[in-house]
Amino acid sequence: AQLLLRRKSVSGSLFGGIAEIQEMLDYCAEHNIVSDIEMIRMDEINTAYERMLKSDVKYRFVIDMATL
Repeated sequence: AQLLLRRKSVSGSLFGGIAEIQEMLDYCAEHNIVSDIEMIRMDEINTAYERMLKSDVKYRFVIDMATL
């Protein structure tokens, strides 16, 4: 009741803090663990969005910011 009446909230993260995330990234780099991605140009964002709506996406889209 104290949280609701005073419009307070409690939040957290299931991913850990900065130190834990850095440890995971270091481990992945050391063991050559990478993710599969599909690089898209900035001008392909609308097409990528349409593909997402159609469930025509196999890998995570990553926007090449050099094409901005």
